[in-house]
Amino acid sequence: MSARSFGPRLTERGATFRLWAPAASRVEVMLDKPVAMTAEDDGWYSVDVPDVAAGTTYRFRIDGKLEVPDPGSSFQPEDVNGPSEIIDHAAYPWRASDWRGRPWDETVLLETHVGIFTPGGTYRAMIEKLDHLVKTGITALELMPLADFAGSRNWGYDGVLLYAPDHVYGRPDDLKALIDEAHLRGISVFLDVVYNHFGPEGNYIGAYAPTFFCDAQTPWGSAIDYRVPEVRAYAIENALMWLRDYRFDGLRLDAVHAITEPGDVPMLHELSREVGKFAADSGRLIHLVLENDDNRATLLDPATNPPRGQYRAQWNDDYHHAWHVLLSGEDKGYYSDYAPTPIDHVVQTLGSGFAYQGQPSAHRGGEARGEASGALAPTAFVNFLQNHDQIGNRALGDRLEAIADPVAIEAGLAITLLAPMVPMLFQGDEWGSKVPFPFFCDFQGDLANAVRNGRKKEFASAYEKYGDDIPDPLDAKTFEHAKIDWEMRDGAGKRRWAMVRDLLRMRKQHIVPRIAGARFGKVEHNNGLLIASWKMGDDSLLVLRANLSDKPVTAPASTGTLIWGRQGDALAPWAIQWWMGDK
Repeated sequence: MSARSFGPRLTERGATFRLWAPAASRVEVMLDKPVAMTAEDDGWYSVDVPDVAAGTTYRFRIDGKLEVPDPGSSFQPEDVNGPSEIIDHAAYPWRASDWRGRPWDETVLLETHVGIFTPGGTYRAMIEKLDHLVKTGITALELMPLADFAGSRNWGYDGVLLYAPDHVYGRPDDLKALIDEAHLRGISVFLDVVYNHFGPEGNYIGAYAPTFFCDAQTPWGSAIDYRVPEVRAYAIENALMWLRDYRFDGLRLDAVHAITEPGDVPMLHELSREVGKFAADSGRLIHLVLENDDNRATLLDPATNPPRGQYRAQWNDDYHHAWHVLLSGEDKGYYSDYAPTPIDHVVQTLGSGFAYQGQPSAHRGGEARGEASGALAPTAFVNFLQNHDQIGNRALGDRLEAIADPVAIEAGLAITLLAPMVPMLFQGDEWGSKVPFPFFCDFQGDLANAVRNGRKKEFASAYEKYGDDIPDPLDAKTFEHAKIDWEMRDGAGKRRWAMVRDLLRMRKQHIVPRIAGARFGKVEHNNGLLIASWKMGDDSLLVLRANLSDKPVTAPASTGTLIWGRQGDALAPWAIQWWMGDK
């Protein structure tokens, strides 16, 4: 694969501009004056322009009419419809120059949205909260997508210029400063990337490269055609750009089940292999994670360094859904697959990873879903009780704290944070935040009305129940009201935060040193009593005894060292015990 085919490249004399525009007859780069670009093979246009430096802004003009931003733009200071700006990535003075990353086994993730993580909503403002992560025991900060989107606020999944971190959070050097400061504190930084679709506003690629897309459709628009070499290179080079130029430690690929992958070499495999080559050459630990509703266990390999076609882990939606039904009693939509006995699915996820490993899914019309996953290491699964999707894709954007018993939630946290899978929290979970995280965006005109009406149709029954209490996704107040409540951390959330800190301290002391080589074991439950075990990498036995019910239960005697919970065989409702047994 050619290196850095997309975006401008600074040279000793100026800059080289390139654009893949197979449907164009003529392309010019618009600087102080138009500069004609030379047609090359396979639809590429290029030109060397002298006396061009970092900070220069430009557009491309197609066939003398349509002016567009560079799809490989490094920065869009005036949003997606404005000019692109040249950034000299090599000029940033990195301070954490010796950072090589952290092993996957040490990972404890905190998923965040830059815009609502702090009152300021910027990359620089996030730096002020990094010490909180260290104190909590978080080892990895995960940012929701940053690729440039239309407007001033968005979840990030409507990005259209994948190489340009959105300007509303700051400039590229501000993002690098955040990552640099995180590394200086021993914190890894992950980025959520979207390769299954483009957002609905600001994507001009189809006008000059219609073969970028195929006839297939995703839930969010036309599917991207990765059979085309240039299209595949666009995504893979983008992944390498985030890892190289910004020094992210890992990527989480959004909804890869919506990626159309015909051809001999699926894009996902090639992306992993190219990232693996980069990791080997740079001597860094790079971690690739999937979101994949198909539960394809064969894509996962948490141990191989560097990756060679597979992925460290998958976000385990099965784990979340089973717990959500257990804690909330909700059983509509995809939650119906985990009712009426959600504890059975909790057992399955604790005992072998996925709940659905080839069984028919009633929610999907009886189709078989998933692959056998019990032979994988537990670290192939990222487990969580909440994330942006599962909170935000609710009519009110309300968290578990609004619909479930706090004591039961804490039982779920005590299991999630000490089990030998990789745990993840959503921002504010560590102190039990009750601030909603509703869907928000900043589109205009007909598109804004379409989004608003679409939400009303999707949540028709909720609108009948809640009416005007449902936040308008287009209203700026919806975004402002989603900013997390840091004041609660040292107030009403103080006890919860202390509990999470204690759990993560126990994880660091007892679980992480033994997790390499850990294997799934036996899980059983009866009348709310759940007993699970995992053989750890040093052959010790990690044992969980949990009362996942509202009534007291008595558990059989356990041997070993109690590392969490109260001693005794009588377990109060939602009581949790963790034991570390002898080898």
